[in-house]
Amino acid sequence: MDRKKKRKSLTAFSILLIVLAVVCLVSVALQGNVIDPEIIKPLDPGRFGELIDAVDAGEDITVQGATFSNFIMAIPEGFIDAADLVVFIIALGGFIGVVMKTGALEAGVYHLVKKLKGKEERLIVVLMFLFSLGGTTYGMAEETIGFYALITSAMVAAGFDTIVAVGTVLLGAGAGVLGSTINPFATGAAMGALSSVGIEPNTTLIMVLGLVLWLSTFAICCSFVLSYAKKVKKDKGSTILSLQEQQVMKASFTNEDGVNLEFTSKHKRVLLVFAFAFVIMIASLISYQDLVFGGDEEAYLSALGWSDFLTGQPLGWWYFTELAGWFILASIGIGIMAKLSEKEFVDTFIAGSADLLSVGLIIAVARGITVVMGKTHLDFYILDHSSKLLSGVPGFIFTPAAYVIYLFLSFLVPSTSGLAALSIPVMGSLTGALGFNPSVMIMVFCGGSGLINLFTPTSGVVMGGLGAAKVEYSTYMKWVFKLLVAVGIANVIVLTAAMMML
Repeated sequence: MDRKKKRKSLTAFSILLIVLAVVCLVSVALQGNVIDPEIIKPLDPGRFGELIDAVDAGEDITVQGATFSNFIMAIPEGFIDAADLVVFIIALGGFIGVVMKTGALEAGVYHLVKKLKGKEERLIVVLMFLFSLGGTTYGMAEETIGFYALITSAMVAAGFDTIVAVGTVLLGAGAGVLGSTINPFATGAAMGALSSVGIEPNTTLIMVLGLVLWLSTFAICCSFVLSYAKKVKKDKGSTILSLQEQQVMKASFTNEDGVNLEFTSKHKRVLLVFAFAFVIMIASLISYQDLVFGGDEEAYLSALGWSDFLTGQPLGWWYFTELAGWFILASIGIGIMAKLSEKEFVDTFIAGSADLLSVGLIIAVARGITVVMGKTHLDFYILDHSSKLLSGVPGFIFTPAAYVIYLFLSFLVPSTSGLAALSIPVMGSLTGALGFNPSVMIMVFCGGSGLINLFTPTSGVVMGGLGAAKVEYSTYMKWVFKLLVAVGIANVIVLTAAMMML
């Protein structure tokens, strides 16, 4: 037996706890270091008002050493901070559990695979493009976790493995987020942060650069996933999964009698509701106010205000809390359609929620790291020294160095909107002061944060997706490492050329 197939890996929880402990220890080692007040002054008063007031009063902002209680309370506080997302994940798990109970998902997957016999690779390309389209337009990330049950089952049934499913969903959506064009959580948040310091972003330039990053990254990721998928389909022994992971895959995502499953009219009706639930999810997250009505709230509410009858918020203003309510409602509808008894429905919903509870726990632990970063001001300290490091360097060094700095910052602050609010006022102002284009810095931010969020263990999207597909983090990293290097190099070439020429 191949020794490498016997390897045992740390769980996602252990990896995150180690990262949390390291962040706490680093903050203790740097305790008392003063942060340049110029880092604090340009920040958004709505989010950092207390710090700005302290600086205006002449007080020093310093790194605060994390206490033992900070370490202990990080996970509960991470739960509180990510409560809406965790509730959404649990509701989504219950929804998927009810759909699985009807047998519609399994029958539909095998019916699809049977129809695509010999053309399964097309499914990968189409799905990756759709996920990437969601990523570049509205920041599709956490929402992808709901698709893993379906995509993983389909890929395994088609002769691939769970890594192909992870690549299809995670790399597909991630390529789009990396090349954000109109994503309100990345380019939108960054442009707002840049405007707050009196620098008006060039929207056209940002969208064009986003398009180039999106399509180039998508092409690299899609080629990589397809190459591996074809190899696995041709020879099952070429899978990168360990023996244990292969056994888990077989137990969780295969059905030896799948080819004999009948695809009934009831199954079709359930899958129509299943698809409709996700269509509404996507439609509810698109920022119509900004994209269609140019930020005019009154015009937006006049057109779509009627849609608040369901959750109290109109389509376009939904977020994870509203999505949780929507999926609970959809679960009840499917339960009635499938004629499940009350006890069957409740037990199935609870069991489905339990299946994704580990994903919710991972997200909460990851969020706890961000909470500690904010409490200790370690994020500001790193930003302070990073901006000073970039001062006075030529353009061909400035852009790659800024990209690397954003890789590091994004590891510690995986929220794109949070990182934009924290860093763009400083990095954008610095870029302009050095004679470069601040709008290009927005795309450096998107590229760096987008790349790191394809693999960082502090991202609930990465760890949650791997958990849902039952793939070990170490296995994923071994598989994806070369791709990450290729994407990083391609990004830096595009962004450096843009910074030097524009």
